[in-house]
Amino acid sequence: MKKVALAMAFASLGMSCGIQASPINVDILSATVKDKHIDGASVTLQRNGAQSVTGVTNASGRVELASTFSDDQDALLIVKKEGYSNLVVKCPCAGMTYAISPVMTNLDGMRVVLNWGNTPYDLDSHLMFPGGHVFFRHKEGVDANLDVDDTDSYGPETVTISKKHFGDSYIYAVQDFSNNARPESDRLSASSAKVFVYVGSSLVRSYSVPVGKTGNIWTVFKLNPNGEFEDINTITGANFGDRPQGVSDLPNVLASATMAATSAPVVQHSGDITLAKQYNREGEAIYKNGQLEQAIGYFQRATELDGNYGQAFSNLGLAYQKNGQIAEAIWANRKAISLASGANAATTRANSYYNIAKIYENAGQNADALRHYQLANAEKNKPTYEEAIARVKAKM
Repeated sequence: MKKVALAMAFASLGMSCGIQASPINVDILSATVKDKHIDGASVTLQRNGAQSVTGVTNASGRVELASTFSDDQDALLIVKKEGYSNLVVKCPCAGMTYAISPVMTNLDGMRVVLNWGNTPYDLDSHLMFPGGHVFFRHKEGVDANLDVDDTDSYGPETVTISKKHFGDSYIYAVQDFSNNARPESDRLSASSAKVFVYVGSSLVRSYSVPVGKTGNIWTVFKLNPNGEFEDINTITGANFGDRPQGVSDLPNVLASATMAATSAPVVQHSGDITLAKQYNREGEAIYKNGQLEQAIGYFQRATELDGNYGQAFSNLGLAYQKNGQIAEAIWANRKAISLASGANAATTRANSYYNIAKIYENAGQNADALRHYQLANAEKNKPTYEEAIARVKAKM
């Protein structure tokens, strides 16, 4: 009994003295300039939305966070710096390197950033679309480029789409080049790889590599012809043999290997749907009070919990648009269009197409505006849509 009491006393003493967990070191790089270290970035480690510790990166882009809580799946890492999109990462995060993306201004632009751990040394980003395949050999494509290629662990590997072409599909995949002849390898699955997708000034999508799988190709997502995300997040394998870097048939082998993954069923939600509805209601309440950034946060949480929640995406698009985040508003409205169902589906699609068209018209992109006004009118014939079509045609 004395030993038990003594142990409890020491435990209590430790809690009262604030004994800290091991310090957490994180490195922050630029997503678009190879090996550029980002200083002056605010890095916060947060647990369950309550406890948090914050530090600022030094000239080498490193920060050490002296945390009193565990670096586990209940913790988030939040990185902020003026001129860059905020990065939010689900931990464990210790010893990792992350890249932050400069804010994009293109309405149809998108940036995809890949980070991973110490091994494998070389993971490669691949963006495939009609008439193009951007990867380490072909770094420049039509309105798409490989900005950064990393071959010595951690990343980033960064692909930027300057303009997504309406009507075209895009597939983004990651190849484990270090194990390109080993389709049975589990190194990719164990790499701690994460993919972050940015639109405008916002992180709109993030993916973690599936664990406990074998294969050397991770097919992450597809952008369908209307520009909506289709989550795939599947690992498959192919034997690329001893082909040297840049071999001409690599795109064909990779495309063939990803075909099965893109036809797999898409899971759009992975969380608590009841909680998602609660977040949406809370977002609607504070949106009415003009608290746009807070409302956006609630709508984002709702869509993360339930990827099929069309109303939350529609609300998110309205909040983005009113907050001046127009590229993000286009993305959210496209998602609302894809999820529209039931008796009011045509009305929802028409409204969303109209919202997108107005954004394009205000930006002077009349051809894109006309296309979307016509799509709105095809869903619901209205005088407002017909007037908009005539008005834009007169400008062209």
